[in-house]
Amino acid sequence: MMKMKAIRIHSYGGPEVMQLEELPMPVPGPGQALVRVQAASVNFLDVQHRRGDLVNQAFYKKEGAVEYKLPATIGSQCVGIVESLGPGDSPVQVGDRVICGGGSGTYATHVIAPVQRLIPVPDELRLEHAAAGLTQGFLAYALTHAAYPVKPGDWCLIHAAAGGIGLLLCQMAKLRGGKVIGVTSSEDKAHSVREAGADEVIISTQADIAKEARRITGGRGVNVVYDGVGRDTFEASLDSLAPRGYLEIFGQASGFIPPFDLMLLQEKGSLYINRFSGLYFMKEWHSYLQKFLDWIREGRLSVKVGHTYPLADAAKAHIAFEQRQVTGRVLLIP
Repeated sequence: MMKMKAIRIHSYGGPEVMQLEELPMPVPGPGQALVRVQAASVNFLDVQHRRGDLVNQAFYKKEGAVEYKLPATIGSQCVGIVESLGPGDSPVQVGDRVICGGGSGTYATHVIAPVQRLIPVPDELRLEHAAAGLTQGFLAYALTHAAYPVKPGDWCLIHAAAGGIGLLLCQMAKLRGGKVIGVTSSEDKAHSVREAGADEVIISTQADIAKEARRITGGRGVNVVYDGVGRDTFEASLDSLAPRGYLEIFGQASGFIPPFDLMLLQEKGSLYINRFSGLYFMKEWHSYLQKFLDWIREGRLSVKVGHTYPLADAAKAHIAFEQRQVTGRVLLIP
């Protein structure tokens, strides 16, 4: 019997609960594909899955979202090659290189995925660009081009600006003519944020974010805040906004934002808040893909891989990721 390897958890907890195990090679059923994983990206969603943070969150328990039955193989995104297909029509063929996003079980040598969730990767796109930039790039594109379309001259504040999506947000906001304030935790990371085009950088461990944002903008505040941190930055995000400013929340690395009085939005300047999900912006995909390829080809967009780890070292990758020891994307290579 053919075998595969996967990172499995039998209980929720710290990085030590992740173990490399050998499993029978799965067979794709109707509407499914068997994908050989070339690189799996490490996302905060994977950390939350490992810790059990999302067990009681209704959105993540919907059909097709992360599976919580233990033991489980974790991982939510990868790039791979289609090795076999189950019965039924398929938009992809055996041998195609594809993105597998929004699924589960990608910390493995092989993963079963619904064919309708597989996105073909153009041959001209290098593996690291596909694995580290394609899906994260789409989120950054949707945030800066559709959720809040940055206008020339807009001030944009970007939290966790040295992370994989943060660096892409900086670059895409600049591509639209925006002025960027990147927020990061250290001067070492600030260098990468400036390289991504940020006009100003706030070191969150050394300064009050909202006060600095208002100082930089001459007291008015920023037009939009892109926030993937959540609970710990929520107040600073609101206080950084100009009247009628937009807060685009796309993650909760520090935890979920607790309920709050909506009158705060009036008191702080008739503000807008959106809890962003890329699922509702997929009609933008084809427009994005061509622009992404053009930007990469023209050198107008760069994708930073902070570190790669062997699949067996997934626990080390999670430790570095949670302790903010890397900038850019973290990849696991089977």
